[in-house]
Amino acid sequence: MGWKVAPGGKAAAAAAGEKLRFPASSAAARSRMKLWVVRATTTVLLWTCVVQLTAVGDNWGPRVLKGWPSCLTATEEEAAALPGAALAARPHPVVEKAALPPKRLYRNNGYLMVSCNGGLNQMRAAICDMVVIARYLNVTLVVPELDKTSFWNDPSEFQDIFDVEHFITSLRGEVRILRELPPRVKRRVELGMFHSMPPISWSDISYYQNQILPLIRKYKVLHLNRTDARLANNGLPIEIQKLRCRVNYASLRFTPQIEELGKRVIRILRQNGPFLVLHLRYEMDMLAFSGCTQGCSHEEAEELTRMRYAYPWWKEKVIDSDLKRKDGLCPLTPEETALVLRALDIDRSMQIYIAAGEIYGGKRRMAALTSAYPNVVRKETLLEPSDLMFFQNHSSQMAALDYLVSLESDIFVPTYDGNMAKVVEGHRRFMGFKKTVLLDRRLIVELVDRYTNGSLQWDEFSSLIKAAHAKRMGSASKRTVIPDRPKEEDYFYANPQECLQDRDLLQTS
Repeated sequence: MGWKVAPGGKAAAAAAGEKLRFPASSAAARSRMKLWVVRATTTVLLWTCVVQLTAVGDNWGPRVLKGWPSCLTATEEEAAALPGAALAARPHPVVEKAALPPKRLYRNNGYLMVSCNGGLNQMRAAICDMVVIARYLNVTLVVPELDKTSFWNDPSEFQDIFDVEHFITSLRGEVRILRELPPRVKRRVELGMFHSMPPISWSDISYYQNQILPLIRKYKVLHLNRTDARLANNGLPIEIQKLRCRVNYASLRFTPQIEELGKRVIRILRQNGPFLVLHLRYEMDMLAFSGCTQGCSHEEAEELTRMRYAYPWWKEKVIDSDLKRKDGLCPLTPEETALVLRALDIDRSMQIYIAAGEIYGGKRRMAALTSAYPNVVRKETLLEPSDLMFFQNHSSQMAALDYLVSLESDIFVPTYDGNMAKVVEGHRRFMGFKKTVLLDRRLIVELVDRYTNGSLQWDEFSSLIKAAHAKRMGSASKRTVIPDRPKEEDYFYANPQECLQDRDLLQTS
């Protein structure tokens, strides 16, 4: 390939020859090399900056990577870019997921595994206590294991009942929670290199700091079993009590499937007017456990006694049913309950939703209640069988549905002060002291017996029932403290008085 010499003679040619002594291709190569070095160096420096900024932490890294905020919100920027017609046809903006709370940083003292026992609400309270204990011992909590060996024999895992992701993320500002142990630690547990024990009931936080924490530091993994009622009702710092409430009312959310089905039941009930939830604790296991056989046939009483002896962890075996009933220690029968509702002037047309399992004695024992209140319903009568198909043989999931409906009812009436009655009572207080009729069973059975034997007329019976319960409607009250007798105190979860003044502050996303 030749070079053309411009007109102008030898001088021009000579000048061109001087330029050709250093080939153009060599100069271009050097230029490209310099450009490549500059680009490579710039890239390395930029990536180094990105890595350093990201390492600063959760609070700064994401913000830097997203760039400086616009003067307009995302929605406003989209609106400014759209013409009028497109703006009118634009779908509703998607609500962005709320930012997670920053992680709490602490030196991990070990791992806490938990095995809960009992029914849904017994386990619920235990989970709240175990989160608090893990928080104040600075340990990592493994998602609790639920009871599968109780009377209900429910195989449900934690994530089958509760929204596990929300549980973990909503509490990340307090305690680190893992779905399972890290592989290395899990191998230690499989080899038996951990310690397992039940904690002492009704203990304050000093017990866990002075006796449980040294065990965690020694073994690195501690397994606590039988976790119900292991933290005291009273005498705890206010921040501990408020954290118990935060876990219970904000972090322990049921799965989306349970929540949606619960909302559907509530919608169906609301379409037909106000409704009362009756926690009619007249199921076979309750009667066998308590030894209460009022109104049962001889054969039924024998069946309940056999069942009580079949469960070795039910310690009380020989029970005088009549004496226990007079002491107010038996759940009210359906017949007694019907009389009480009538005496309280509950409208006959009111929907009565039964939040319970199968009533012992079936239609025969429910006859008095359904005669007094024709609109008695259950989730099984409000929903199609296909709606409950996946909940069958999962009593805790069914109980979760009843829990949601109980919270939203116009009136809640438990006939026995079991765990569900207590936890729902406290939750309804937290929701604004919703009407909860706390029945005085000892007085009720005395008045019922006097009415049925004719020594008390209906008007007087009704008047006495109303007077006795005028101040037992779930309104604000102070929790009873009985030093050295914690079992006889008012239960914390039935009246979480420390949390009721500023309940909005306890909510999390």
